[in-house]
Amino acid sequence: MVVLSERAAVRRLHDRLGFGPRPGDLDRGFAETRDRLLDTGPDAGAAATPMPALGAPPERPGKQDKAAKQQATKQLQAQAAQATLWWLDRMTATDVASVERLTWFWHGHFATSEQKVRSPELMLAQNQAQRDHALGSFTDLARVMVVDPALLLWLDGNSNKAGKPNENLAREFMELFTLGVGHYTEDDVREAARALTGWTAQRDTTTAKLVPKRHDNGEKHILGATGDFAAQSFVDLVLGRPESAPFVAGRLWFRLVSSAPPAADVLNRLVAAYGSRRDIRALLRAITAEPAFHDSATSLVKQPVEWLAGLLRAFGVRPGSLDEKTRAQLPAGLRGLGQVPFLPPSVGGWAAGGAWLTTSAGVARLHLAQLIAAHADLGAVAKASDKAGAIGELLGVDAWSDRTRAALAGVAGDVRQLATVAACAPEYVVSG
Repeated sequence: MVVLSERAAVRRLHDRLGFGPRPGDLDRGFAETRDRLLDTGPDAGAAATPMPALGAPPERPGKQDKAAKQQATKQLQAQAAQATLWWLDRMTATDVASVERLTWFWHGHFATSEQKVRSPELMLAQNQAQRDHALGSFTDLARVMVVDPALLLWLDGNSNKAGKPNENLAREFMELFTLGVGHYTEDDVREAARALTGWTAQRDTTTAKLVPKRHDNGEKHILGATGDFAAQSFVDLVLGRPESAPFVAGRLWFRLVSSAPPAADVLNRLVAAYGSRRDIRALLRAITAEPAFHDSATSLVKQPVEWLAGLLRAFGVRPGSLDEKTRAQLPAGLRGLGQVPFLPPSVGGWAAGGAWLTTSAGVARLHLAQLIAAHADLGAVAKASDKAGAIGELLGVDAWSDRTRAALAGVAGDVRQLATVAACAPEYVVSG
């Protein structure tokens, strides 16, 4: 194992618990940086980018009124674009990016898509709930999510009623959110669905409602336990299973450390840190203390949103400050890369690793990097004698490979081209 230098380990902290370093961030030590990222406090940048009030989505007109239908679709798309651009702006503006980074993680974990929810206001309400609990207790987060209106609409909660349960939410809650594959039976799914009956959501209301006459009050048999389980007691039952803590720890490990699962002794330490309180912050602290976190071999390909948010932060470009035409190109560019906030492809979330390194993704990344570089303040790079080193300093890259340095040398006469090539180089696209 080749252990990272402290500066490289600090960069990794910013990459994995944030969206990459800003200029000056690598001057702090590892312990100070970790404390700053995990012991979050008031954040002026976040406070300066309040969540927009989108209001209820437009009413869906009758099938015969094509003009009204087109107008409603246009309004809904405008609200969705506003939500996406606001979150990108928040990711860029926040002083300490760990809260937004973990909110992004939980968005992928409890993957919910606006395409079916059709209410950007509900997507933002879910987003705020995930932010509120991003580094807190997974118990609290799971209890909120199981009755979250957007998730209920996404996983057919409105169709789940006594006498005719819909199993979608119950199945995904156990398989994808809390336990993993193979740790429940089909009988458990059917009985868990009964426990979740009665919860309904409306697209114009940001809280779900329990309708008593739709809820099954009978005795249920779930995961070897018997009782009159309802939503919250079902969550407590599932999280109390011995498989749950290793599953949650493993999902964070997969996205923040390595695609290779943690060894048994490592997993035991992570579960111990997570504890009975299911403390996400303590789990993250334990993850960053593991030797694998400091191993130069545990590299991860940045997801497109992580790459873009990091680039915006490094270059000091705020989406909210761009003109409307330029701003609109950001979600379009992410669409070309295959990842747009609030639009995961399925309840399983987004891909990882080499899936983001296709030829078409490379072209989309290049165009997006050109757009950001065109609005970046690159004066310090332009004045530097070692321009490759200067752009690396701005991006938090300590060293370029010979191949990358040669590519940078070929465009050193145009500082914006230099920034574009650097932003698309493996040393920046991959979190080493």
